[in-house]
Amino acid sequence: MNYDLIVIGTGPGGYVAAIRAAQLGLKVAVVEREELGGICLNWGCIPTKALLKSANVFEYLSHAADYGIKVQGAEADFGGMVKRSRGVADGMSKGIQFLLKKNKIDVIFGNAQITRDKKVDVKAADGKSTSYTAKNIIIATGARSRELPNLKQDGKRIIGYREAMTLPNQPKSMVVVGSGAIGVEFAYFYNTIGTKVTIVEFMPNIVPVEDEEVSKQLERSFKKAGIEIMTNASVESVDSSGATLKVKVKTAKGEQVLECDTVLSAAGVVANIENIGLETLGVKTDKGKILVDAYYQTNVPGIYAIGDVVPGPALAHVASAEGIICVEKIAGHHPEPLNYGNIPGCTYCNPEIASVGMTEKAAKEAGYEIKVGKFPFSASGKASAAGAKDGFVKVIFDAKYGEWLGCHMIGANVTEMIAEAVAARKLETTGHEIIKTVHPHPTMSEAVMEAAAAAYGEVIHL
Repeated sequence: MNYDLIVIGTGPGGYVAAIRAAQLGLKVAVVEREELGGICLNWGCIPTKALLKSANVFEYLSHAADYGIKVQGAEADFGGMVKRSRGVADGMSKGIQFLLKKNKIDVIFGNAQITRDKKVDVKAADGKSTSYTAKNIIIATGARSRELPNLKQDGKRIIGYREAMTLPNQPKSMVVVGSGAIGVEFAYFYNTIGTKVTIVEFMPNIVPVEDEEVSKQLERSFKKAGIEIMTNASVESVDSSGATLKVKVKTAKGEQVLECDTVLSAAGVVANIENIGLETLGVKTDKGKILVDAYYQTNVPGIYAIGDVVPGPALAHVASAEGIICVEKIAGHHPEPLNYGNIPGCTYCNPEIASVGMTEKAAKEAGYEIKVGKFPFSASGKASAAGAKDGFVKVIFDAKYGEWLGCHMIGANVTEMIAEAVAARKLETTGHEIIKTVHPHPTMSEAVMEAAAAAYGEVIHL
């Protein structure tokens, strides 16, 4: 079987690249070793959001009296939440199957290995190997949970994100190691349904990639919700010999021992680049990532890589964008290289976090003279009506030209609001143009306009 393109991996990078290539007239096949849709759809983005929605609904029920509603006997059904989550993921996976079939893309299941002559050998579950040839090959094999040397995962009590979605029973207590998106999302979920949660973060602030004010706000909100937070702290060891786990944590004040039922290791991910033939081909890698050019070609002509296996943010929407750019270049088009400075990041705990561009600290370090505006949701009519007054919108503009350098949000549904800032920055919109853009009232999105006005001393509702 000879193809114009074989894509290895069907996550949000792989299947999107395959579909776009098929739209452009290429003969395409995809190779998948597990489930269509990859980790994101089956064990990441989608099922975690289903779990978080369940927690959100339970949270509403728990505070129904705040809205003038009497509810009695509401209980968190952990097994039911997990079942719903898996059902959502299964449905989405079937959707990917339909899309691939609709676009006449061949689906090959098995483990792929690339050989020197641009062949892809695929070993099926029954042990049978078949060779396929292609003019172009895209590696989109994604990533897995990073295992720390002093925190060996056993898949039962010391777990990664995958096991955290399908535990047989809800733990009474949990220590979450790492406070990136994965860590804080699971911390919110388990805390909301009644698990005692402690977050251990090595850096001075939780969600350390975010603007410092956002980090501080989330810490306040989490502590108010009953989550314990330890920053500037590291897990030294875990004693799993007893009925409960004993987690030794090193802090500035000395060592502490935490007891819990479950430890969730949420210290990032590591790329899946082993055993796919990179060494045989001579594909260059650095620090566990495949090196590529602006259009995702490796140093070996005809071999490309996208998504979590290449340097850059390990985000689903980044992988999809890279896949589209990559195949458009393969097809002879002239796509614009991806601007990694304008990639939105979203975290789906409660309150949600969304951001794009530079933090205030990064803008100052880059030498910009800046104007900063901040509008709290406590001053928003819609937020007050919704009972969601935690958080704010913060905007950062270049004082000289009005360029929108960064936007940072924390609050209810802000992940649905950040696209305004991404689009505006893409269009090189200035702060004054945002102020003069009429926003609907009452909405949470008004806070973007108000924050921009605050930066220029024109804010009305503060």
